[in-house]
Amino acid sequence: MNEMKTYKLYVGGAFVRSESGRVTSVTSVTSDDGEVLARVATASRKDLRDAVVAARGAQPAWASATPYLRGQILYRVAEMLDGRRTSAADELVRSGWSKADAAVEVDAAIDTWVWWAGWADKLTQVLGSVNPVAGPFLNVSTPEPVGVVGVVAADRPLADLAGVLAPVLCGGNTAVVLASAAHPLAALSFAEVLATSDVPGGVANVLWGDVGELAPWLADHADVDAIDVSGAPDGLRCDLVERSAGNLKRCAATSGLRRPQTAGEFLDLKTVWHPARV
Repeated sequence: MNEMKTYKLYVGGAFVRSESGRVTSVTSVTSDDGEVLARVATASRKDLRDAVVAARGAQPAWASATPYLRGQILYRVAEMLDGRRTSAADELVRSGWSKADAAVEVDAAIDTWVWWAGWADKLTQVLGSVNPVAGPFLNVSTPEPVGVVGVVAADRPLADLAGVLAPVLCGGNTAVVLASAAHPLAALSFAEVLATSDVPGGVANVLWGDVGELAPWLADHADVDAIDVSGAPDGLRCDLVERSAGNLKRCAATSGLRRPQTAGEFLDLKTVWHPARV
């Protein structure tokens, strides 16, 4: 008899059970008898708060790392996911995907991580500028991370997650991710990729649970600086936008289609004036 795996939450660089003790059984969608595939730790609001604390603690060091180093680490994520290609696809197949669709999903996620790894040391050239000013001054604007970003991931557990998480990390932000409600196994398995990819603990935290319960608290949390609501249902999305406005939190929904030109949604522009030499 095989031991059933319990998928844990990934918080602060460690795999932890929910402080509430809640566990959800994930059943096979292809089995007539409702075969239980695994058990998944189900996050509580306390787990979410712990993840925000971990993300805030890790943010200064991640932001101060050189863009080149961040790019190398993101590329390492792609390498490690590529090394787990077969097992990642198997997780999707067990959740009801066809083998062909699962292979496409894994490939798309790997490509996305590679793509954003290459942009890590180029965002400044795209978003920064030397500004014309009246007077003998040099005026330069450069992008800086906004801080901690909450991510409500969409239904494609690897490709959509890569599309929203990679640009957040690329710019020097840290993240608290609410993984796809429909596909917990693949999303939480991806946390194992993060744990073995040189991503510092706390930089990316992955939770799974009831989005309707957790996402509003993420939007309300005063120590979360921005939120991506791409994976939230339409009705909940409107509520999250309103809650975010109440604490001046940045809010975006790009559904995994973010590009370097729109990565600035989760970046600040710092402008420096310096006397010009005559």
